[in-house]
Amino acid sequence: DALNTPANGQPAPAAAPAGNRDWPRLWRESERLSARQLGDTADLPRSYAQRQAHRRHAIPRIVANHARSAFFRLDLQRLAAAAAELPGLPDVVATAPTPLARAQAHAFHAEWLARRGAPEAQVEARRELAFQAVRETVLEALEAPPAEPVRNLLPDQIVWARSPVRLDLAGGWTDTPPYCFLAGAKVTNLAVDLNGQPPIQVFVRPTDEPVLHLRSIDLGSAVRITTRAELAAYTDVHDPFALGKGALALAGFLPPHGGQAYASLAEQLADFGGGLDISLLAAVPKGSGLGTSSILGATLLGALAEACGLGWTQADLVGRTLVLEQLLTTGGGWQDQAGGIFPGAKFLATDAEPDQTPVVRWLPERLFAEHSQSILLYYTGITRVAKGILGHVVRHVLLNSNPHLRVIGDIGQAAELAAEAIQRGDYPQLGRVVGWSRELNGQLDPGSYPPNVQAILDPLRDWLFGAKLLGAGGGGYVLMLAKDPDAAQRIRCLLDRQPPRPGARFVNL
Repeated sequence: DALNTPANGQPAPAAAPAGNRDWPRLWRESERLSARQLGDTADLPRSYAQRQAHRRHAIPRIVANHARSAFFRLDLQRLAAAAAELPGLPDVVATAPTPLARAQAHAFHAEWLARRGAPEAQVEARRELAFQAVRETVLEALEAPPAEPVRNLLPDQIVWARSPVRLDLAGGWTDTPPYCFLAGAKVTNLAVDLNGQPPIQVFVRPTDEPVLHLRSIDLGSAVRITTRAELAAYTDVHDPFALGKGALALAGFLPPHGGQAYASLAEQLADFGGGLDISLLAAVPKGSGLGTSSILGATLLGALAEACGLGWTQADLVGRTLVLEQLLTTGGGWQDQAGGIFPGAKFLATDAEPDQTPVVRWLPERLFAEHSQSILLYYTGITRVAKGILGHVVRHVLLNSNPHLRVIGDIGQAAELAAEAIQRGDYPQLGRVVGWSRELNGQLDPGSYPPNVQAILDPLRDWLFGAKLLGAGGGGYVLMLAKDPDAAQRIRCLLDRQPPRPGARFVNL
């Protein structure tokens, strides 16, 4: 503009807007400090105190605005610790968008209460609400139409269903809700017979009497069911026939899973043409770590599907067994039943989505045939209920605990490495991966390898490529991959001569 051009012909410098500081000049004239000088001159205690004050101010807002904030993606365990000194926090359970989000909200508030020293009963009640929301997540994701059982047997026919047990080489815990919904699952396992027989067996026989009989061959007991109220008792965790009653409910003999058209169980069985006599056999000690309960549930559901014309596939049985365990409140993932009802050696995987039907990739069995004399299965005689371990792990997954999520991620990687070792026939590498899987399980739950179990494994270290307790750990069966048949024989001689406790023994697989 000619009006703003001085006599020398150069444009005049733009005047700073009124009320603004001359920022370029301020920058040029400011003192420069190196990173070390900043650390030397800064008031760090005051800076950290200011940061803490800002965080205390921000945490309630992060929680309250959970729908728009990063709340459900944060490490909620650390957040609860940081909020422990706050007198109160918004309770966002009612506004959480999904059952899984409600589970995380309950878990967060339980952790916050625990950090504040709240009564244990109050904390446990909140944690139970979190586990209940996880169950709702599974049931919502696997919701299926009610079953309509129709008698599919002639009077002289019997359904005989048999299943092996599973040996989890690596990947267990990735298949457990809610982790599998958030990140998918990867599992490598084997289905094996014990002492030449499938140890899980179910017999279903039709009867003229409109009664459901459940018998347990290994427990030596039986129960007679004539009413829906008796069938609905599957929610009683102390009932030895809870699993059988729950399976009958899912097979369509108890609303809302089926039978809505009938006023009573007696009326439904009369239309069914009579009752069923069901015998169960689990020739494996309780708490063995071989997935016995889940595989028995899947085997029973499979037998009922055949007897009642339900047409369920093996994939259906995996999902319905997962539902059955949630109804029984025992929890757990899908790898046990998938490991038992899909034969042989396999790598199973799912994506991070509600549909947890695993894709099965079969693995060659040559490695196991060539090294059969070096692979040992030993019952320690030590049992431990997996539900306590399960609750511990699920709680930390709900809290997005970074250390726990990192370990479970490594467990999934171990499953991939185990499958690759089997593909390549690399027995020493498989042993090392099995040993790494054992270490990871110990990191996830230090109680997985108590001193009495460690005392069994420590003297055998020089003879093993790897070994691990099967299942959640704490006891049961241990799988050992000896370096060669001679090392395997030395292990046998030592443990046969000095069994760690009564009932400990080797089992042929």
